[in-house]
Amino acid sequence: MSKKKLWLRAAASAAVLTLALTGCGGSDEGGDAAPTDKGGSASKEQEEEQPEEEKGGGELAAGEKATSEFDEDGTKVTYEIAAQKVDVGTAEDTRKLVSDPKKAAGLVPAVAHVEFTVKDGGPVADYPDAGREIEVYADGQRGTILIGASDDAPGCEKSTDVKDWKAGESHVFCDTYMVPEGAKELTVQWAADRDAEPYIWKFENS
Repeated sequence: MSKKKLWLRAAASAAVLTLALTGCGGSDEGGDAAPTDKGGSASKEQEEEQPEEEKGGGELAAGEKATSEFDEDGTKVTYEIAAQKVDVGTAEDTRKLVSDPKKAAGLVPAVAHVEFTVKDGGPVADYPDAGREIEVYADGQRGTILIGASDDAPGCEKSTDVKDWKAGESHVFCDTYMVPEGAKELTVQWAADRDAEPYIWKFENS
């Protein structure tokens, strides 16, 4: 993600929180392509050309670490990534977060906490983009991102506060998605780019 896009997103976060256009299950604008916008499978040709060991992705247990290279605005960085937990809110939280709760009827916020550690490369000068690739799925359907809702969540850091990120340092970035209340299985997904297989961490929603 370019710095220009990052600032546009930051500007949106400062406004009244609203649901993004991409809805649960891909029923809103954007259609059925929504669930694979960032973490879709590579084409058959790409799969044949790309060595198996370079594909990455796959299912992991909660807290299990994955390693992936990522392009931070032209700086190649190798991150160690681990989805730690998903905090699921209530209908009351939805009423507080969403400007028009009627548009989010039956949905509750799910905040994914993901720890990133620079293993190699960098340093990342400022505004790291890796945390922007976090997605939350509920019972197999991608949730609806709620921009800006994680900025003040306990245990979450703002990417805009991270400067001169060196190897060995870790930060926890979060993203909030609206998911159906009562969803049984939540997954956190992350991929370095839209053509890469995502890493998938599974969490039971008790």
